[in-house]
This record gives sequence, structure tokens and C-alpha cells, in this order.
Amino acid sequence: MDFDLKIGLTYTATQTVEKKDTAAHYGSGLVEVFATPAMIALMENAALKTVLPFLGDDYNTVGFEINVRHIKPTPIGMKVECTAYLSEIDGKKLIFTLEAKDEEGKIGAGTHTRYIINSKNFMESLNKK
Repeated sequence: MDFDLKIGLTYTATQTVEKKDTAAHYGSGLVEVFATPAMIALMENAALKTVLPFLGDDYNTVGFEINVRHIKPTPIGMKVECTAYLSEIDGKKLIFTLEAKDEEGKIGAGTHTRYIINSKNFMESLNKK
């Protein structure tokens, strides 16, 4: 397993907040603002897309741990973006630094750990259980 991953790789994922992205829709709250689970999904997506082009067809990554703070609400209709920065590589273990912003500024930040997997082997191991 030899990948061309380097510390410092980044990717920015963006989306516009819709009703389906709100805390009220997710059930994580009762108000129609960008839900923390939706922010986390955007963060994980940014981390995945940071490294996926470097892994080849047989490999992928899976999320293992996430530690974030959601510090500001974002209303429906506003654009949000999350930048993932590959900050550490330890074999198959990848650690990302994350920052989310809306059109008015920072809304969240944290870290995320993902592991490189062989997609076929990973799914076969699940099907044997």
C-alpha cells in the first residue's frame, strides 16, 4: 500500500443550507438552522475528498473519530463551506483539521480521524459476520 499522500493536502466542500439540512429536520433540535449532524457530514465529506483522488480504485477511507464544535447558527439559504486539511499521516490512520464557515464567518471547527481501507476486503469482512 503506497499512496502519494502528503501532509498539507486540502479540500473545500460547499453547500447551500436547505430545509433538509436543519436541526428540525434531523431531529437534533427544534429550529430551522444548519444542523450539527449536517455540518459533521459536510466535514467528513471534505476529509474524504481530500485524499480519495490519491488512493486508487481499490481503496477508500472510513470515519473513525470526530471532535468538533458548532459555534454559530446558519439559516436556510446561506452557503456553507468546510475545509479539511490533512494534518497527520500514521500508516493507514489519517488525521484532518477542519474548519466550517458560512457567508458571515466561522461556524465550526475540529479534528477528524479516518482510516484507509481496501473497499472490497472491508465489505467482505462485514458480510462474513
